[in-house]
Amino acid sequence: MSLKPKVLKPSLPAAHQTAFKAIPSIFEGLTDSAYVREAQLIQGSARSSATAPLPFSSPTLWRKVKAGTFPKPVKLSERVTAWKVGDVRAWLFAQESA
Repeated sequence: MSLKPKVLKPSLPAAHQTAFKAIPSIFEGLTDSAYVREAQLIQGSARSSATAPLPFSSPTLWRKVKAGTFPKPVKLSERVTAWKVGDVRAWLFAQESA
């Protein structure tokens, strides 16, 4: 008998099913309308054991946002900025198919 909680995976189009498996676990239990912060997107030295979906640094993330090649974040409050999971997923899938 397993005591692990069941993680619900969002449904994706069949074309994206294989791509979704490549996305790290941070996205597996989140809906497209959920938000993730920069620390959850970028692999940092303090979080070396955690899996992050983006293979580049924080400054590169912000350069990509400024250049319009990565989704713009949403300002949730004066000090909190986050990205919609659906926007990040769409960007990851586009990169994989490019």
